[in-house]
Amino acid sequence: MIDRVTQYANDVVEGKLIAGESVKLACRRHLDDLEKSKLAPFKYKFDIEKAEAIIDYANTLVINEGEEIVNLTCYPFQEFILGSLIGWVTKEHEYRRFRSSYIQLGRQNGKSFLNGILGTYLGNFSGYRNGKIFCVATKHDQAKIVWDEMNKFIQGDEDLQELFAVKEYESTIVCNDTGTVIKALGRDTKSLDGFRPLLAIIDEYHAHKDNQMYKLMEGGQKKIKQSCISVITTAGFEIDGACHKMYKYCKQVLEGIENNDTKFIYIAEMNEEDEKDNPENWIKANPILEYDREALENLIPVYKSAKAMGGKDWNDFQTKQLNMWVEFTEKKYMNMTAFHKCACDMTLENFRGFEFGLGLDASSGGDLSSVVFEFTFEKDGEKKYFVHHHSFLPAMRIKEHEQTDAVPYEYWIKKDLVTKTTALGGIKIDYKEILKYVREQIRKYNLKLKYICYDQANVSAFLVDLEEFGVDCYDIYQNSKSLNDATMDIKYEAEAGNIYFNRNDELLCWAMNNCELTKPLNGKVMLDKNSRFKRIDPIAAWVDVHKFSMRNEVKKPVVTAESIKSFFGTNENEG
Repeated sequence: MIDRVTQYANDVVEGKLIAGESVKLACRRHLDDLEKSKLAPFKYKFDIEKAEAIIDYANTLVINEGEEIVNLTCYPFQEFILGSLIGWVTKEHEYRRFRSSYIQLGRQNGKSFLNGILGTYLGNFSGYRNGKIFCVATKHDQAKIVWDEMNKFIQGDEDLQELFAVKEYESTIVCNDTGTVIKALGRDTKSLDGFRPLLAIIDEYHAHKDNQMYKLMEGGQKKIKQSCISVITTAGFEIDGACHKMYKYCKQVLEGIENNDTKFIYIAEMNEEDEKDNPENWIKANPILEYDREALENLIPVYKSAKAMGGKDWNDFQTKQLNMWVEFTEKKYMNMTAFHKCACDMTLENFRGFEFGLGLDASSGGDLSSVVFEFTFEKDGEKKYFVHHHSFLPAMRIKEHEQTDAVPYEYWIKKDLVTKTTALGGIKIDYKEILKYVREQIRKYNLKLKYICYDQANVSAFLVDLEEFGVDCYDIYQNSKSLNDATMDIKYEAEAGNIYFNRNDELLCWAMNNCELTKPLNGKVMLDKNSRFKRIDPIAAWVDVHKFSMRNEVKKPVVTAESIKSFFGTNENEG
């Protein structure tokens, strides 16, 4: 008889169950790995007994909520998730294969419930002694949600009450047979260093502002051979946030673009082409609705109301019920979904010999300074823009900025997105390094500088050096009347697909995601940043140069380069 994990995978792949492409890929992955496991080079095997054991355990639990205690029966997709996490092990030592998991489900599909099963099972029935299991969230109250699920399982079962000691006042559960401790932790916990989790449950990861909690748990699992970090979440509104980045990476793993045999992935979502007004498609984001048609019918009036009201209500329905990443754009400047579609593989090499305008945003001393090279060209009779950006930070201020800005500047330095300046004791920006970088790119790629646009603040100290480039230098007034047209044109051109930037420029994307718009003044706006430590310097430099680039017509005949022609023949913008 076929095991329940493999049965579900077969049913999905054979079309017996309604599922989106991401779930189909997860199921194909399981079936493909079963075949691979028959060969010596593949390090993992599927232990049916281990998989069936946690499923059997889950189905002995009771739901202790409401007017009466109800016996729990897991749905097949839940059995697939639990059985996969526990059943896949290494061939050599039978350690669990999956050291992390990313599970994305619509609301009310048992996310906290699944982690509650996983936590109690690993706590007392996995054979691991004196471990630590953490329920982690941005706030302690949020972290308690999964912890409470475990507590309800325990309180509803007399046998479990003997196996676990619950200390409600400490948000702690002690597993009596193993000595393992289950504890709820928020980011507001006094000290988060030194944790070594057997299991770290990160609830509603979409609500996390950054990946700090995840990285703390990940850093503590290195020496624990059976450690796992479990992320179960709905989609969210924060495009380019920590959770969305993990979502995109996991999609690439499922699609075979990235390889990661130690991360389990289950993403329940509609296909991009699916119609949102078809309730049958909603099952792809809410697999529980396959088995509860009454709940599906109850969702229809909620959908109609949200669609009619629009705005926040419609965004919330798409995100929480349809499990779609929908950017909330009330204050945000750029539609980041559209902006990411402007990413491409072009570099300065593709623009060898081209003319360009230079935008410059210099800091007052120890902050980020940025330059932007903007190129214009024609494709299919339309004007297009390619943007190359580079930033600078003083060496002695990098650690400070990594903490305050919560971004990996050292990593960006290694990726050649940032130059570390060392002159002046590494305390202040060395403006000569900025000029040196510009000259080197001009020389290396035989570029032709047309003009320089800058914000006069902080540039006066090296204005004479700028004039040595022998081109017109323009002081761009930093007010909404001056910057409105360029600011909004970048947004509209990006949404129209007329902007290009290299897909590896994470700093440019981060800065763009930080941008908001000021309140209109006489109908005019300019960029604002959404936090003291959310830098927008690369985008400010871009707006300065775009003020002129958008007005200047592309010369005809267009400056041509074989590299650009060949590029567009095979490699269009990709999201």
